[in-house]
Parts: sequence; structure tokens; C-alpha cells
Amino acid sequence: MAVRIQVILTEEEAAEFKNQAVKESKSLSSWLKEAAKKRLKEVRVKLRSSKQLALFFEECDKREMGSEPEWEEHKRMIAQGKGAFL
Repeated sequence: MAVRIQVILTEEEAAEFKNQAVKESKSLSSWLKEAAKKRLKEVRVKLRSSKQLALFFEECDKREMGSEPEWEEHKRMIAQGKGAFL
């Protein structure tokens, strides 16, 4: 059974994607599905060495915004949350 998914794009994005699909002689739908499948394959990369693992974490760090609090800050926030419900 096929499922329809709605994707909200800017006019510029839609035009860019459509133009690329036409260049590749594909429908926009098939081009988007292929792009999504390619992205999934990239995400499922097998890490087979410590160097690959280090590169993976470097890429993750580049995508993250801000910094994670230290453990003591986490514990303080948990304690405050518990106090709010008592």
C-alpha cells in the first residue's frame, strides 16, 4: 500500500529540486525518494575502526549547537524538577 507524504518547501527549494529531477530525467517524486534513500545509506555507515569512529563523532560535533551541561548540572536540574512535583 502506498503512502502519501506532504513535504513543505520554499518555492526556491521546490524549483531547485524539480530542475535537478528534470536534468536526471526523473519525476520529482522519484528524485526525492532516491535522495532520501541515499541519505539513509549514509546514516547507516558501519564503523569498522577507531579512526572511523573518531571521524563519526567529529561530524556529530559539527552538527550540534551549544554544549551539553556537565553531570552536576544535570543532577541539579533533576532535583529541581522533582521538587516541583512534591
